[in-house]
Amino acid sequence: MSHIPFGTAGAGPWAVQVTPESAGWTYCGLRIADLGDEPVEFATGAEEMLVLPLSGSCEVVADGLRMALHGRESVFHGPSDFAYLPIRTSVRLSGRGRVALPAARATRRLPVRYGPAADVPVEIRGAGQSTRQVNNFCSPEAFDCDRLVAVEVLTPGGNWSSYPPHKHDTLREGEAVLEEIYYFEGGPGYQRVYGGHDVLAEVAAGDVVLVPRGYHGPSMAAPGYDLYYLNVLAGPAEKRTMAFCDDPRHAWIRSSWSGQPIDPRVPFGRGEN
Repeated sequence: MSHIPFGTAGAGPWAVQVTPESAGWTYCGLRIADLGDEPVEFATGAEEMLVLPLSGSCEVVADGLRMALHGRESVFHGPSDFAYLPIRTSVRLSGRGRVALPAARATRRLPVRYGPAADVPVEIRGAGQSTRQVNNFCSPEAFDCDRLVAVEVLTPGGNWSSYPPHKHDTLREGEAVLEEIYYFEGGPGYQRVYGGHDVLAEVAAGDVVLVPRGYHGPSMAAPGYDLYYLNVLAGPAEKRTMAFCDDPRHAWIRSSWSGQPIDPRVPFGRGEN
């Protein structure tokens, strides 16, 4: 199933659990936990992971290190601090709120690390009704991992993001092979995937869309409803990259942004978390 509505892919302490096996691919995974009275304990096994507060705050204990993640009120209140968890690590999470754990199968064991919110690069992409915000907290340039790549995208109500549609399923110059997960908050909105793998789904908080191949986009935020998605990517290349290829029918859209104003609703909550 490519569109996974919230409440249909939970197991144990996880409100959402996507593994490479359940997705039918090799590298990408995601867990979502709603923290409360009881701590969540687990082992990373063969996956490197991040702990990213979506709302609320938490404490992470891993490899004997204790990290307090101050988090944020919601995904629309600015970037969050986060923690990196290497493979073969025992972890304990406690606190209150919703946390995401993007994951990727990895082989290189890096140290446990803390990523401060103040260091998260915030990028404004597009213009006009294609304006969106990208929090590049775990892009290849911003944070070191073995295979895992993750970014947050926030789209003001009525705008389109992941646009023009693009893909990364072919190994060639300028494009990489990547599996990709979209995890949503806010909404409602709509997500399109096409070109050998077809999805047109209404999405809202807690929903997941899997992109094993094909063009993906646009992600459409319904007027009046801001849309957030967490992108989790991983693939076989030794060097981490987000290289993509636009759908040639729609690539001209990028040139249309010249001269259009940036939507004043972005950035969301910079400095407020």
